[in-house]
Amino acid sequence: MAQIKVDGQLIEVPDYFTLMQAAEAAGAEIPRFCYHERLSVAGNCRMCLVEVKGGPPKPQASCAMSVKDLRPGPNGEPPEMFTNTPMVKKAREGVMEFLLINHPLDCPICDQGGECDLQDQAMAYGVSGSRYIENKRAVEDKYLGPLVKTTMTRCIHCTRCVRFTTEVAGISEMGLVGRGEDAEITSYLERALTSELQGNVIDLCPVGALTSKPYAFQARPWELNKTESIDVMDAVGSNIRVDSRGREVMRFLPRVNDAINEEWISDKTRFVWDGLKSQRLDRPYVRKGGKLQPATWEEAFAAVAARIKKAGNKVGAIAGDLAAVEEMYALKALLASLGSGMTDVRPAMSGIDPSMPRSAYVFNPGIAGIEEADAILIIGANPRCEAAVLNARIRKAWRAKNVPIAVIGEAADLTYSYDYLGEGYETLADLAAGKTNFAEVLANATKPLVIVGEGAVSHSKLGKQVGRDVIALAAKLATSGANIAEGWNGFAFLHNAASRVGGLDIGFVPHDGGVCSADQIALAGKGELDVLFLLGADEYDMAAMGKAFVVYIGTHGDAGAHRADVILPAAAYTEKSGTYVNTEGRVQMTNRAVFPPGDAKEDWAIIRALSAVIGQPLPFNSLGQLRAAIYAEFPHLARIDQIAPGNVADIAKLAKAATKTKSAPLASPVSDFYLTNPIARASATMGECAALAAGQRQAAE
Repeated sequence: MAQIKVDGQLIEVPDYFTLMQAAEAAGAEIPRFCYHERLSVAGNCRMCLVEVKGGPPKPQASCAMSVKDLRPGPNGEPPEMFTNTPMVKKAREGVMEFLLINHPLDCPICDQGGECDLQDQAMAYGVSGSRYIENKRAVEDKYLGPLVKTTMTRCIHCTRCVRFTTEVAGISEMGLVGRGEDAEITSYLERALTSELQGNVIDLCPVGALTSKPYAFQARPWELNKTESIDVMDAVGSNIRVDSRGREVMRFLPRVNDAINEEWISDKTRFVWDGLKSQRLDRPYVRKGGKLQPATWEEAFAAVAARIKKAGNKVGAIAGDLAAVEEMYALKALLASLGSGMTDVRPAMSGIDPSMPRSAYVFNPGIAGIEEADAILIIGANPRCEAAVLNARIRKAWRAKNVPIAVIGEAADLTYSYDYLGEGYETLADLAAGKTNFAEVLANATKPLVIVGEGAVSHSKLGKQVGRDVIALAAKLATSGANIAEGWNGFAFLHNAASRVGGLDIGFVPHDGGVCSADQIALAGKGELDVLFLLGADEYDMAAMGKAFVVYIGTHGDAGAHRADVILPAAAYTEKSGTYVNTEGRVQMTNRAVFPPGDAKEDWAIIRALSAVIGQPLPFNSLGQLRAAIYAEFPHLARIDQIAPGNVADIAKLAKAATKTKSAPLASPVSDFYLTNPIARASATMGECAALAAGQRQAAE
C-alpha cells in the first residue's frame, strides 16, 4: 500500500493504482472519455488531467500514471495531486475546446442525446464558446453491419471500440488509420463485424458516433420507463435493463454484475426486442376442421378439459427453453393431480439423470470462477454461440494468465487459441485414461475447469447412456488431479436454455412412472399418449407427435403453435415476474416491464384457471401463494441472487460410474447463434444477422 494526498486529503491505496483510481478512492471526480475500467489504458483524450505537486510544470494524464510513479516530498512527505486547481480547470477547458472543434454539435438529431458523456462533460468542464471559425471536417460513415449505426463525424478517437473488439470480443476488425486531421476509426475490410458481442461498442462510445441501428430515431431516454430484469436468451442470466414506452419494449441495456456478465451483453440479448412484437399470440385458438380458429378462453379451456377427461392419466408435458420456474411448478402440479408423472425440461435423450445430485448439472465454479482456473477443457460445447458473455470470460482468463485450453468436439473459432484434441467420445475416453498430453496438464492443475456442454450429453439417436458416460468421464477429469486446491469444484455444466436448471431444481423431469420428452413424443406418435402440453416448447419434432391432442402455452406462432390443437397465449419474459436459475445455479427474477398483448395471460395463471375447469383446482390463487408453495418445497429458490453450492464429493461419486460407450460425436447443439428460440426467430434484426453470418461462412469456405 502507498500513501498519497488528493486535494489535501491523505489516503492509502495500492501502489499499482493509477492517479485516477486514487482520486476516485478519495471521492474526487475525474472526467474521462478514453479510459474504461475493463479495457487497456490508451491515454488518448487527455480529459483526465490533474496537477502533481513536485512534478513537471504541466498537467498529467491521471489514467496513465501510477501512484508508484510519483516522488515523495523533500522530507519524505507523501506525494500530492490536485484535481481542481486553476491549472487543471484551464487544461480541461482547453481539451474540451479541441474535442469540439470538429464535432458537428447535432445533439437534437443524435440518438445519444440525453445520455451522452460529451454533452455532460462539456456542460461540467467546458466553456461557453469556441475560438475556432474554420470549417469542420467531415468523415465518411463506415458500414459495421445491421446492428451498429455509424456517424463518424462525431467520433473523438477515444478508441474504446477498437480496444473492446480486439481485447474482449476477440476480433481484430477495427482500428484507427491515418494521422492528425486524417485519422479515422474504421473496420479494416469495410464489412460487417463478426462478433456476437459487437453491440457493446454502442454503450462504450462516449459520443454519438456508434449508436443502435434498429433503435435509431425511435425514442429519447427521458421518455422511457426503465425496469431492471434479467435476460433469458441463454443460460447465463445476464443482468439487463428493459426500457419501454407504453406497452412497447424499446430496447435492452446491460446492468453491471461482476459475478455474471460484468457489463457486457450479447447481441441476441440486446437486439431481440423487435421479436417481442412480431408473430405474437394474443388470443386463444382452437383447431376446428383442421384449421386453427380464434376462440374465447372459455371455449379453449372447455376443449382441453374435454380431451383430458377422456385421456385420464395419459397426459404429458414438455417445457421449452424460456419457461420460468412458476409455470413449470404449476404445470407439474396439474399433471400430478391427473396422476401423470410425464414432465420433462431436458433436451431429447439427455444424459442428465433425475437421480443425479444438483452439482451434476450446474456450473459449479461459477462464471466468475473461470478467471481462477489454471487449465480449461471444453467438451461438446461452443461457448461463443451458446453463451457469448461466458466465452468472453474464458478469453479474459486466457489473455490474463495464458491458461491452457483444450477442446473436444467442434473445432470452432472461439476467439482464443486452444489445443484441439478430437471430435468424439473416444478422444474423451483416451484423455480420461491419461493417453494424451493434455491429461498431464489437467493432472497438474490446482484449479482445473472441465466445461460440459448439452451437446455432449444429449444424443437423440444414440440414447441417454452416452450422456451419462460423458458426465462420468468429465467428473473424473475434474476431480482426479493430485494438486487440486481445497474447496475447488471444477465440474462445470454449460446449459444453453434459461429454463433448464430451474426445471431440474423443481423436478420437472420424469417421475412416478413418467417418461422423458423423446419417449413422450414417441408414445404420442403411437397413440399411447392422448394429450401433450407444450410449455413454449418448439425445439422438438412436431411431425412425430401423431394424432395426440397438443396444447401449446406460449408467446409466438412458432413450430409448437403450428402443431397445436389448442393455443393458450402466454406472457413473454418482459411481461411477467418470473424466477429463472442460470447455468451456475444462481436464482434470479425477471420483472414486468410491459403488459402482454391482447388476451394473453401469465403462464401460471392460465394453468391455474385450466385446473379449475378440469375439476382439479390448484391450491394457489395468486403469484404470492404460488411462490410460497415453491419456497416451502424448494427453499433455495427463495434466496434471490444466491447460489446453493454444489458438493465436490458428489462429483467424485459420479466419476466412479462404469462407462459403456465406445464412440459418439460430441458436437454443439447450437448451429445458429441468432435463431435459437421463438422470440429470436420472430425478430427481423436477428434474421438479418443470421443471413449475413451464413453468407460470411459460405464466403470463408
